[in-house]
Amino acid sequence: MASALGSKHPSGLYVLFLAEMWERFSYYGMRALLVFYMTRHFLFGDQPAYAVYGSYTALVYATPVLGGMLADRFLGYRKAVLTGGVLMALGHFAMAVDHLQVFYLALALLICGNGFFKPNISTIVGRLYPPGDPRRDSGFTIFYMGINLGAGAAPLVCGYLGETYGWHWGFGLAGIGMLFGLLVFWRGQPLLGGVADPPDAERLRQSVLPGVNRELGIYLATAAAVAVCWQLVQHSVAVGSILVLTGVVVVVALGATMLIRCERVERDRLTVVSVLILLSVVFWAFFEQAGSSINLFTDRNVDRTVMGWTVPASLFQSVNPGYIILLAPLFAGLWVRLARAGLEPSTPTKFAFGVIQLGLGFAMLYLGARSADQNGMVALGWLFLGYLLHTTGELCLSPVGLSMVTKLSPARIVGWMMGCWFLSSAFAQYIGGLIAMLAGARSTATPADQAPSPAETVMLYGSVFGKLALVALGVGLALLAFVPALKRRMHDV
Repeated sequence: MASALGSKHPSGLYVLFLAEMWERFSYYGMRALLVFYMTRHFLFGDQPAYAVYGSYTALVYATPVLGGMLADRFLGYRKAVLTGGVLMALGHFAMAVDHLQVFYLALALLICGNGFFKPNISTIVGRLYPPGDPRRDSGFTIFYMGINLGAGAAPLVCGYLGETYGWHWGFGLAGIGMLFGLLVFWRGQPLLGGVADPPDAERLRQSVLPGVNRELGIYLATAAAVAVCWQLVQHSVAVGSILVLTGVVVVVALGATMLIRCERVERDRLTVVSVLILLSVVFWAFFEQAGSSINLFTDRNVDRTVMGWTVPASLFQSVNPGYIILLAPLFAGLWVRLARAGLEPSTPTKFAFGVIQLGLGFAMLYLGARSADQNGMVALGWLFLGYLLHTTGELCLSPVGLSMVTKLSPARIVGWMMGCWFLSSAFAQYIGGLIAMLAGARSTATPADQAPSPAETVMLYGSVFGKLALVALGVGLALLAFVPALKRRMHDV
């Protein structure tokens, strides 16, 4: 892999590939266990667990707005990624402590760490390529494959250890994965060629308070943010209110930037970015049912017996990243070949195809629920088919979306726009938590032996999946109709 990447792409891509792979190993190892940990260990009802899950994942994707802005203006991308990695490692190890308030604190550390790590490592990938480099989309797809190598391995290992031997084993291994990611990034900094350095090192050393320079002030403010997030994950209504307020502020700030600081071409391109970011909210709100309602649907209604072994439900979180590992190289090569032939679909077209395939995936889950046996159990093949269509949709949208932000955004605000891309996912995650509540089978803490039977829950999940299929298909087809107008505003990018 190293030689292949080195011969066709900047050497720094290999460093970022491995660092992100280990970071995603830690994140998805924890995510595979999160809902089960709340419902089985702390005996949360379905709806309270979905509320915490939605608040946590929403904040995970909201904090990159600030993390991207701080890296753009002060820290630089290297320091931001290292800061985020340390916080996330602490969070994963804290998850191994069996105490409810420590659990909430661990989520807060992960939220703030992700805010520094996630947008800025993606920004570094974009900065490895000069403007107009045709390898950029392919490079982001390869980077995305690294994400999914980690995401695919994590549920198999962390999920199995957590469900079989104890939760702390799964969460502890996730923390070790994060430490590996930090080590890879630290050792590989020389290969980044200075593209991740602070924009003004002298400014970081300037005093902002007696005995406190600007860099230390940022770290102290981050510690305060951890304390705030510690409380917010316990109050989902407050998270929703803050998201709305944050969204209004970001929209006003972006609108002012487009009107005052941008030329016409920049303004048109940012308009396209804004439209596609908005549409991505629909995609991710539906897609992230994988960690909530689809996860419990798999646990309760999918026949998981393979050759006499009942496969732990958390292991099926590896299906989607496993498909990506297989399919990402094909998509990466496909975009390059189509570009050389002058046939590559535009970014808006790829987005539309992604949303349509997502809808078809939910249609498969709905059909699976409809074809369940008299006990309410669904054949495993329907789950694999649904995940396959979700994955091909994801490959049309997500890595292309990251590339789109770096290509269409002015260089001076690309980190901020990357943060806005992840902020849209924050809204999606919160909305996804609300959607999952529609499929909540238990509203209060209930022992497992008193939970509803599969026959009672199968169409509770199935009806929600069917409605999601119809909405996604409608949105995807509507986007196709607007593709020509969006392409004109991209000005040949």
